[in-house]
Amino acid sequence: MRRTARLLSGAVLAVAAAGLGSVPAYAADAGRLEVFPSSVVPGGQVSVNTTACGDTGTAAGDASAVGAGSFTLAPSTHKDNAIGQFKVPPSAQPGTYEIVATCAEDGKRVTGDLVVTLTAPREQVYPRGSVKTGVGGALGPDPVQTAAGIAALAVAAAGGTWLLHRRARGDGI
Repeated sequence: MRRTARLLSGAVLAVAAAGLGSVPAYAADAGRLEVFPSSVVPGGQVSVNTTACGDTGTAAGDASAVGAGSFTLAPSTHKDNAIGQFKVPPSAQPGTYEIVATCAEDGKRVTGDLVVTLTAPREQVYPRGSVKTGVGGALGPDPVQTAAGIAALAVAAAGGTWLLHRRARGDGI
């Protein structure tokens, strides 16, 4: 019994240590430059944001790797977010480019990747209109077929009722 308890407590301690080890990785995630959309065609508009510069921080952005030059990141309405935009030049070649932002207050440098492609990413298509479930009979809304189906159901119901009635009377069925 003690051996099982030792194994279980060792497993719990190992899981707890692994969980504590992942906290710095989550905190480091807050210091990166997010690029939206991450994939764009030449001539497209790109937005970037970061939380690395603090609540009132601004930053100088550099997209010269893709040929867009410099841009400014300013504080946004979201807490601790600095936001900026730039346009990818129509002459940009396909590839992955590093976009850089340097915080004005402390000089902290954050980076993000932008992928330039020749084809635009496909947008999700949402269904429109009503569902075509049909009206009337299986072969269509023909009133003759609908009446024939109703008549068949009525005959089946009457026959079933007659058989159950004979069975209850004991007529030998």
